[in-house]
Amino acid sequence: MTKTLIDLDKVGMTYEAASGPVEALAGITSAIGAGEFVSLVGPSGCGKSTLLRIVAGLRPATSGTVTVSGRPVTQPIPDIGMVFQAPILLKWRSILENVLLPAELAGKDPRTLRSRAEQLLDMAGLGGFGPKLPRELSGGMQQRAALCRALLLDPPLLLMDEPFGALDAMTRDDMALELLRIWGEKDLSRDARKTVLFVTHSIPEAVFLSDRVLVMSARPGRVAADLRIDLPRPRTVELRASEAFGKLSLEIFRALTGRTEGAAGTA
Repeated sequence: MTKTLIDLDKVGMTYEAASGPVEALAGITSAIGAGEFVSLVGPSGCGKSTLLRIVAGLRPATSGTVTVSGRPVTQPIPDIGMVFQAPILLKWRSILENVLLPAELAGKDPRTLRSRAEQLLDMAGLGGFGPKLPRELSGGMQQRAALCRALLLDPPLLLMDEPFGALDAMTRDDMALELLRIWGEKDLSRDARKTVLFVTHSIPEAVFLSDRVLVMSARPGRVAADLRIDLPRPRTVELRASEAFGKLSLEIFRALTGRTEGAAGTA
């Protein structure tokens, strides 16, 4: 049985706004196993990104509890990697120096992790680009560098907030395959893989990447459906054309919209 890494118990979040309190999340309950790849999909403003920040300890929940590795989250937790929609690379630092930034922030000597940083860049198809500045790389290459940065300290948990949302369709597909390769879909057992919590607006992307998809309702965000993606791994481009892939995409579409007719697509 898979060990639970993230446990969400009736998590709620209410903001204080000038016009009064705004309830962003309500009663989020879910358990995410170690090594699972779980995607969050839902309409804009339903609290997906807020939930990611609560798990990371960057924002406290106003109700309920969050535990990671059996410990309550009451402050920012160090052993996570975060990837955002924009690469957020420091434009005056080389790609290698950007990847090494977490070592500096953690008070470690970057020189001791230089070899690992170079290995990650090689694994992400960026071998030889370490000395380049961010402006010399394409958007997809910059996002690969951001992923390497998140993986530098080998965190067991990877939180990803629409990391491919700003990319064109072909680059986005390439990055999805790259992420699964780096995650170890083909080479590692589930016990050896990182746990990934991935926010996306794309239903096909969620189906392609995930072991499970949590469908969230409109604000206040609740878990409207928890769907297991029983598709073979490693995932391939050809899988997108299968009947099973289409049925799962349609099921998520219906859970999102409440519609019983219509084609699945991007939420």
